[in-house]
Amino acid sequence: MAEHSHDHAASGHDDAPDHDHGHDHTHDHGSAPAKLTRNQTLVYGALSRAGGPLTAYTILDQLRDDGFRAPLQVYRALEKLVEFGMVHRLESLNAFVACSHPQCVDHETMAFAICEACGSVSEFADAAITRQLKGWAGNNGFALAKTTIELRGTCRSCQAAV
Repeated sequence: MAEHSHDHAASGHDDAPDHDHGHDHTHDHGSAPAKLTRNQTLVYGALSRAGGPLTAYTILDQLRDDGFRAPLQVYRALEKLVEFGMVHRLESLNAFVACSHPQCVDHETMAFAICEACGSVSEFADAAITRQLKGWAGNNGFALAKTTIELRGTCRSCQAAV
């Protein structure tokens, strides 16, 4: 069923600052620029190291040693990273995750399975679901711009642990 899937593990947060901030981050995501700003690079790095969803305030706390002082600095970077398809916002958690695969810009519908026990997030896309949603939108005169689905439940690992 899932065409692409990747887990964002909730554990293993790396709070150590990345000291190689002089480089330009390049990323293969559709309209992503060849060079990100320093703040975008730092925010993306924090999300990539986290392995799971982070709130903007958690990112701010992790990047204080790198000169971040205000939430607006984080939110501006996140806004652009989401626009570039490098980061996804999980509405139900009010948190963000780094994209798990570069093909996501090719998908009109992204889905996330969020474990309520351990916090892990699996990102996936499914063409059949996309076709059904587009069909509904077309039949109902709805101009579909973007679709994000969030599934809440218990992952396989947590089910086995019970």
